[in-house]
Amino acid sequence: MSDRLLDVSPPAPTRLTALASRIIDRHARVCVMGLGYVGLPVVEALLEAGFSVLGLDVDPQKVHLVQAGDLTTYHVRPEVFRAGWAEGRLTVSDRADVLDRADVVVICVPTPLSKHRDPDLSYVIQAAQTVADYLHAGQLIVLESTTYPGTTREVLQGALAVRGLQVGQDYAVAFSPERIDPGNPRFGLRNTPKVVGGLTPVCRWLASLFYRQFVERVVEVSSPETAEMTKLLENIFRAINIGLVNELAVVCEKLGIDVWEVIEAASTKPFGFMTFWPGPGLGGHCIPIDPLYLSWRVRSLNTMVRFVDLADAINRQMPAHVAQQMALCLNEHGKAVRGARVLLVGITYKPDVADIRESPANDIARYLLWWGADLAYHDPYVPSWDLDGERIPRLALETPTGPAWQVLADFDLVAVVTDHAWYDYPTLVEYSPSIYDCRDAFRRRGVPSRRPGQIWKLGAPGARPPWAR
Repeated sequence: MSDRLLDVSPPAPTRLTALASRIIDRHARVCVMGLGYVGLPVVEALLEAGFSVLGLDVDPQKVHLVQAGDLTTYHVRPEVFRAGWAEGRLTVSDRADVLDRADVVVICVPTPLSKHRDPDLSYVIQAAQTVADYLHAGQLIVLESTTYPGTTREVLQGALAVRGLQVGQDYAVAFSPERIDPGNPRFGLRNTPKVVGGLTPVCRWLASLFYRQFVERVVEVSSPETAEMTKLLENIFRAINIGLVNELAVVCEKLGIDVWEVIEAASTKPFGFMTFWPGPGLGGHCIPIDPLYLSWRVRSLNTMVRFVDLADAINRQMPAHVAQQMALCLNEHGKAVRGARVLLVGITYKPDVADIRESPANDIARYLLWWGADLAYHDPYVPSWDLDGERIPRLALETPTGPAWQVLADFDLVAVVTDHAWYDYPTLVEYSPSIYDCRDAFRRRGVPSRRPGQIWKLGAPGARPPWAR
């Protein structure tokens, strides 16, 4: 496989030949469907490359936020969008008829799980049907939403085929999985290699040509199914290895060993080891969800991906384990969970982002509320938190340090679920009577406890019964 464009040219004269020229000249109009954590970085990159962009989202509220420039949550630069507005190269709408003007359509809609933890392709299906309503010769359609192998061919192309046009001649269809990592200061859309698989060689050629206008490296693969599987492998690899260290964290607690110290020592090996860290559970839009798309898909083939299912079971039980450890911490200090004042510090799924999708803090809070705790939270990136229809009280801490932090002394337990850089960790130790640390936040920052037993943490010795000592 080569990163170079394959020696494939569209049969002349077709509308795709003209589209290729418009892409190279940056005159092609691009519609990005889905203005969220994936779609908005794509819009940003396209605007920077000089394209005219039509942003489309079915949620009028999201369209309003983008039009108002409320973009900080999505880790894109508002000034790029403002320049797009000023130059007349950006339009944002919730009306599907903008597709009638699009030369290229990039589908970036969510692919969540249903309540039964099966793939929910309703957004992809709706997007495919909408694109089909406006499909015309000379268009390129690319799906970026993570999904199981076969979706591009069966769902997207299945909807488009009813229009009677010939794929690979009249229009092109490809899959190119998103690789957005919110808050990553090193890798963004431009310098992260882009995998592309087309339904035909011409489809692959045209989609690769499109992405090469704003991505430094494009990796072509033989089919959409290969590209779809590539994305699943990337996240399955992470989910399984995180499941491994999460299981070891529980084991180390019982053995009286600090798992964080173990992993740091193992990471000094210059070959054959890759570092993964334990945590209170998986979160975000990829790792807790994407592997289950493959698990569901292969069940229809009467087979299993046992590593995926086992890692999912381990990772899903981590919030319950963390909540139980918090209860033991309270008990060690003579407090019952019922009636105890508990503060969750940092509730997003990863540090320094505003994303609470699938955050383990949600399930940790559910357990504590169920057991009768008096729960509050603080997160500099989350101004309000509604959980199952209930508003969780937010502690007012406007600055990383200051007199307001003395209120921490009123809580029986302060739990650091996500270790944002915003917090001053010596101040947390100064005022908190008892701390449960899910991220090894204090030791890694060289912040010691003020008294024995003040800081408990995941994956390290706590209060072990005699038979486990």
